[in-house]
Amino acid sequence: MNSTYKQSGVDIEAGEKVVEMIKSLVRTTYSPKVLSDLGLFGGFYDARFSEYEHPVLISSTDGVGTKLKIAFMMNKHDTIGQCLVNHCVNDILTAGAKPLFFLDYFATGKLDVEVAYQVVSGLVKACKENDCALIGGETAEMPSFYSEGEYDLSGTIVGVVDKKQIIDGSKVQKGDVLIGLASNGLHTNGYSLARNVLLKKFRVDEFFPELENTLGNELLKVHKSYFKIVYPLIEKGFINGISHITGGGILGNTKRIIPRGLSLKINWTAWEPPAIFKLIQEVGNVDDEEMRNVFNLGIGMILVVSENNLDKVISEIEGKEQFFVIGEVY
Repeated sequence: MNSTYKQSGVDIEAGEKVVEMIKSLVRTTYSPKVLSDLGLFGGFYDARFSEYEHPVLISSTDGVGTKLKIAFMMNKHDTIGQCLVNHCVNDILTAGAKPLFFLDYFATGKLDVEVAYQVVSGLVKACKENDCALIGGETAEMPSFYSEGEYDLSGTIVGVVDKKQIIDGSKVQKGDVLIGLASNGLHTNGYSLARNVLLKKFRVDEFFPELENTLGNELLKVHKSYFKIVYPLIEKGFINGISHITGGGILGNTKRIIPRGLSLKINWTAWEPPAIFKLIQEVGNVDDEEMRNVFNLGIGMILVVSENNLDKVISEIEGKEQFFVIGEVY
C-alpha cells in the first residue's frame, strides 16, 4: 500500500476547506488599501500614506500564552483570536500607531475545521473593531507535535504613525501623572500562575458569586483593546507616554518608557482590583510583590500625561472608559 500525506496525519483537503470557509469572513475586514485576496503567497497592502508627512511603520508579534489551555478546557475558541488581535493593537498603540493589517499563525496536530473557523471568527471580529485588515495567515497541521485537541496561535500586526507623533517616552517629565485604564481581568498574562493556583482546586464550570461568573468564563474574558479611547488623545497631543500592562505588571512595563533618572510612584490603593485577582491571591497564598510582578491587577494600560493636560484627558475619557489616577513620575 502506498503511503500518503493524509495517512501521515496531514489533510490538505481540510486545510483548503478552512480557507474557503473563512474567505468571505476575512474579506469583511478589508479596506480599499487591501489589494489581494486570500490564497496568494502574500498579502498586498497599498503603502501610500498621503495623510502622513513622514509615515513610520510600527510592528509587533505576540501570542496568547497558556490562556489557550482555558479555551481547550472550555471548548470555546471564538474569543482567543480577539485577545490576540487586541493585545497586538495595544502594543503598537503605545508608540502612537494606528493599526493597518494583521497576520495570524494557527498550528495544530490535527486540523479541526470548526475550531479553526471559530478562532478566525474571533480574529475577524477584533480586526473589524480596530479598523484593521486581516490580510493573511498560515494554518499548519503538524501530526504528533501538539497534544490532541490543542493548537497554538500567534500573530503579527503592522501599524503606522507620523514620525513627529511617535510616542516613545522621551517627553515624559518629572511631575507627569499616571492615568490607569481599567482591565477586565487577566487579559493574556499570568495564566501559568493562575492555572497552577486555581485549577488544582476548582473546575472551570464552577460558579463564583464574587465573580458573578464561572471560573472558565472569567478567565476567558477578552483582552480589551484601548485603541478607540486612546488614539483620539494621541492625535490631540495629550499623551507623553503609554505602557501596555502585560507580563511584568504595572511597574515592570511602565519603567520601560520612563527616561533615565526618573522613577515611578504608584498609589496601590487608588483602585480596587477585580475579584479574580483576590481569588488567586487568597487561594494560592501569593504575596503582594509577586502579584504586582505577574498580573495587571485591574490596570490594562497607563497613560502618562503632563499636569497641564490632565483635566483635558479626563474630560475626554470620562463616561467612556473606567480610569484611575494611580500615581506620578518623580
